[in-house]
Amino acid sequence: MKRIYVVRHGQTFINRYNKMQGWCDTPLTEEGIAGAKRTGEVLKNIPFDIALSSDLKRAFDTCELIMSKNVNRDLAQHLAYPYFREQFYGYFEGMDSEMAWQMIGGPHGYPDRHELLRKESIDTIKDWIKEADPYHDAENAQEYWKRIDQGFKLIRQLDGAENILLVTHGFTIRSLVDHYGQQFDKSASPQNGSISIMEMDEQSQKFVSFNQMKL
Repeated sequence: MKRIYVVRHGQTFINRYNKMQGWCDTPLTEEGIAGAKRTGEVLKNIPFDIALSSDLKRAFDTCELIMSKNVNRDLAQHLAYPYFREQFYGYFEGMDSEMAWQMIGGPHGYPDRHELLRKESIDTIKDWIKEADPYHDAENAQEYWKRIDQGFKLIRQLDGAENILLVTHGFTIRSLVDHYGQQFDKSASPQNGSISIMEMDEQSQKFVSFNQMKL
C-alpha cells in the first residue's frame, strides 16, 4: 500500500492577486515560503521514501522547503515531472480569475465558479475551458488525464516507495478528488500548503483526507 501526501504549493504572487495560474509561473510570496515551512513541520516525522513534484517552480520550491525539514531529507530523492503540472488554461493564463470563470461558465448558465464547481463534473469544466478559449489551446479532460495518468503510472512503478510526498496544484488536487474522493466537496478550494492523503494499492487509489492543515 502506498500512502501519497498530496500538498498544494505555497502562495504565489498570482494567487495573491487572484489570477488564473496554470502553466504560467510566479515565485512564492513570503507567506508562501512561510506556509511551505509550516507544512514541512507538520510532515517532518513522516519518513518519505521519495518526493515528487510538478516541474513548475512554485511546486518545486515548495517541495524543497518541505523536504528540508523531513526526517529523511538526506535519503529521499526529489524528482520533478511535467505530469503533475496544473491544468493548462490557455488564453485564460494570468487573467483575473472571476472574469475568466465568467467567460468559461457564463455560456452554460453559471455566472461564478462556485456554483459551477458544485454542480458540474471537473471533466465537463475542463472541456468548457478549452471550448471558451478563443485559441483552443487550453487542456480538455482527455488531454489533461492523459498527462496525469502518466504520472500515476510512474508512482505505481516505484518499488519500495510507501510514503510519498507529491507537491502539485490547486485545480489538479480538485480534479484528483473529483475522480478518487467523491465523498469530499471539490467546490472547496485546497488551501496553499494543505495536505490531502491518497492511498494506492495495485488495483485502485482513493483519497482518505482532503485539504487539511495538520495530520
